Amino acid sequence: MEHESRSARQLWVDDEKGKQRMPDPVRTAAVRAVMITSVTLVQGVVAFFCTVAGSWLAFPMTVSSVASTVVATWSVLDVWITRQVWRQRNGVVSEPSSTARQLRRERRAEGRSETARLSEAA
Repeated sequence: MEHESRSARQLWVDDEKGKQRMPDPVRTAAVRAVMITSVTLVQGVVAFFCTVAGSWLAFPMTVSSVASTVVATWSVLDVWITRQVWRQRNGVVSEPSSTARQLRRERRAEGRSETARLSEAA
C-alpha cells in the first residue's frame, strides 16, 4: 500500500513563490563571469604553488593571473551592465509619480490662464 501512495505522488512540484528566472542575456553573462573567475582563481593557486616550489613557471603564471584578474573584473562588470541594459529595454517602465504629474498640470493650467489673460488685455 505504501508503494501505491508513493507512485501517486508527484516527484517534482514547482514552487511558484521563488525568484523569477534571470533573463537569458544576463544569465549568459553571469555564467561567463563565473567561468572566467574560476579559471582566474585556479591560475592564482597554481602561481602560488609554483612560487613556493621555486619553479620557472611561477613568473609566467603570476603575469597571466594578473591579466586574468583584469578580465574577470570586466566580466563581472559586464553582468551588471547587461542587467541594467536589459532592465532599461525590457523591464521596469518608468513613469512619473502622481504628485509630479499633478504639479505639472497645475503649472500648465497657470500658464494657460496667464496667456489667456494677456490675450484678453491686448
